[in-house]
Amino acid sequence: MDRLLPSGRVSGLLVAGTTSDAGKSVVTTGLCRAFARRGVRVAPYKAQNMSNNSMVTAGGAEIGRAQWIQALAARVEPEAAMNPVLLKPGGDERSHVVVMGQPAGEVTSTDWESGRARLAAAAHAAYDDLASRFEAVVAEGAGSPAEINLRRSDYVNMGLARHADLPVVIVGDIDRGGVFAAFVGTLALLDEADARLVAGWVVNKFRGGRDLLQPGLDMLTDRTGRPVLGVLPWHPDVWLDSEDAIDLDGRRTDPGVGTRRVAVVRFPRISNFTDVDALGIEPELDVVFASTPRALADADLIVLPGTRATRADLAWLRERRLDRVVVDHATSGRPVLGICGGAQMLGRSISDPYAVEGPSGAVDGLGLLDLTTEFTPEKVLRLHDSGYEIHHGRVRGSLTAGRVTGTMTHGSLEDDATRAAYLLDALGVTSRASFPAARERRLDLLGDLVEEHLDVDALLTLARDGLR
Repeated sequence: MDRLLPSGRVSGLLVAGTTSDAGKSVVTTGLCRAFARRGVRVAPYKAQNMSNNSMVTAGGAEIGRAQWIQALAARVEPEAAMNPVLLKPGGDERSHVVVMGQPAGEVTSTDWESGRARLAAAAHAAYDDLASRFEAVVAEGAGSPAEINLRRSDYVNMGLARHADLPVVIVGDIDRGGVFAAFVGTLALLDEADARLVAGWVVNKFRGGRDLLQPGLDMLTDRTGRPVLGVLPWHPDVWLDSEDAIDLDGRRTDPGVGTRRVAVVRFPRISNFTDVDALGIEPELDVVFASTPRALADADLIVLPGTRATRADLAWLRERRLDRVVVDHATSGRPVLGICGGAQMLGRSISDPYAVEGPSGAVDGLGLLDLTTEFTPEKVLRLHDSGYEIHHGRVRGSLTAGRVTGTMTHGSLEDDATRAAYLLDALGVTSRASFPAARERRLDLLGDLVEEHLDVDALLTLARDGLR
């Protein structure tokens, strides 16, 4: 899979990282907005996501949420080619596979390498397609390019770079410590053909004066022969829709600011947790993720979010006796909101005769809604004006009972009118925010930071002309 594109056809850049969560998504998103501001028709791309946070495009394709946001930053329509392979973990040893936006079986830990190999052709074909239609493609890597145990079957990091002869910029999170060692160590672990494509470094989340950092930056350039292409500062308002649950602890409003407390159950296999981001921007709400009975007990509103394994997470809910808190909360007349898998848990029963989410069988739900759920192999992928559906479970019955509400539509709270109506009815709270406007402000802030602190001219030249 190391085929190079024809000479002179360079129209992309790979943003890799020293580790997971180093800032690849932030830099990719910021570059998409910065390039778009300069009139460049730019597309985001990630060959493979491993995430349960996904979105449905206008064409009915399922892609990673991060690439959907990056397309908004680039001011282009999100599409399947921007995330051709999406792996949705269904447990510790297996992942459901989505290829070009549609279900495509699963891979397990036992067939991991062979499974990855069969996906590479689709991913590279999608990149080539985007490169033929856009002036520049900003590709995001996954994990680290120095994961040498995976290099043979890699098509996301250096495998992609070699395929398209892409210059590679490596991002490191200085907030974690050891960033210079991580940069040098990453380069040292690459073979010569991969290392030649590394074009420079970007430092992320720096706090303090640049003068204190400059000696290290100079030594890094001297040691590696690659320039530092920018130092992004830490900023409290940089917050993007995430791919996974790594940063759930940070997804909350300032403690004590809101007068009403919203507790979101933190399922082990939580999915599409960005559904509650819109609640977090409301000044009267204090939104927290909770996994203990005590954390749920004093909530004004309990939210059961989506999950990739509904029956398994319902069992977890019962093991921790959280089910009792939810039922007591509802029977006392306080509101409960269930979204997709969370809504299914609120019903009378959940059956999986086709073993879609695990071994076949059926379990009782919490009995707060008069509905039943049956899982079927066919997945529903549907975009609405005020949200989107991604689910295998088919529900029958009522999604409302008193102050208990269920919905199979993700993203509905991001619609200002829908959210305002729900908050007024459930909590007597008047909405005082616009989520689409808040998201656009965050994207513009990120574009501003990239313009100010990264060498955008040099990065755009790399994307257009490659390494010389």
